[in-house]
Amino acid sequence: MATTPTDGKPDAEGALSIDLPVDTPAVSSAESPERPTAGVTPGDASDAPLEDDAVVTHKRGVRVLRDGRVLRWWVEALTVLGFYTVYTLIRHSSEGSTAEAYKHAMSLIDLEKSLHIFHEQQLQEWALNFRPLIIAMNYFYGSLHFIVTAGVIVFLFRKHPEHYPRWRNIFALCTAGALIGFVTWPLMPPRLLPTEWGFVDTLAKYPTFWTFNSGTMSKVSNQYAAMPSLHFAWSSWCMFASVPFLKTTRARLLMMSYPLWTLTAIVLTGNHYFLDAAGGAVLFIAAFVIGTLWSRWWAKHSPTVTAHGPSAADQIAD
Repeated sequence: MATTPTDGKPDAEGALSIDLPVDTPAVSSAESPERPTAGVTPGDASDAPLEDDAVVTHKRGVRVLRDGRVLRWWVEALTVLGFYTVYTLIRHSSEGSTAEAYKHAMSLIDLEKSLHIFHEQQLQEWALNFRPLIIAMNYFYGSLHFIVTAGVIVFLFRKHPEHYPRWRNIFALCTAGALIGFVTWPLMPPRLLPTEWGFVDTLAKYPTFWTFNSGTMSKVSNQYAAMPSLHFAWSSWCMFASVPFLKTTRARLLMMSYPLWTLTAIVLTGNHYFLDAAGGAVLFIAAFVIGTLWSRWWAKHSPTVTAHGPSAADQIAD
């Protein structure tokens, strides 16, 4: 508030005029009349920030990126499904021999013993005392591996399309790298070791959606595709691809714990050794580095199209 001081001086007609303090409201910027901002109309769509400064339109699931690339949901869906189909066919048709897989398992167990980390059997034996835990790990192993991964892919495409191509490429590199490991180094998982090792195939013994020993799965599944652990590589991908974009602390903490829960599931169900998870972590790091370098190279050498310009708009015109 601005205050008018008291004068106590005669006015023009000779009368003594005493001015009492008068409060005059100060005009704040919030209360001042609205002044139009150049190029912006109140309530105009331009007031709302574009996600990642990349999206020109959401029309029919289309995303246009700053470099002019157009992402269409159905093309991306077919690409991911096609890639995974090829991966599955190669994986299931390249199962190594039982003798070779067992030999590799013995070598890996010897290495774990030398590192003092061969405790998978003791952990599973403890967990078998808690039937609900084992059943929960069975469902976790058999379902969330696909559900969470697919959810993160959709989340990135819909909400953060500018980052989607990079993380899609890292995902593809992870999957292809695991395939190389499966084909070149078949490994017998703990659940398939001879009974004297003390491991239990929990997917076969306890309720779950499916088991590797079922008629169809036993024929088409590569039983020795264990090194590296694609479960752990994908869970690491899910965490790093999603956490920077999650808005709540609870969601971030939940996603950050996902690889740990995945490690717990793959060990307690007898499907992997600890070193399989380490191999999955190395695989993810390699895919991350290569995918990031490729994205930077592409950003540097690809022609740039202004996302709000007519060139980008033309690509999504009817």
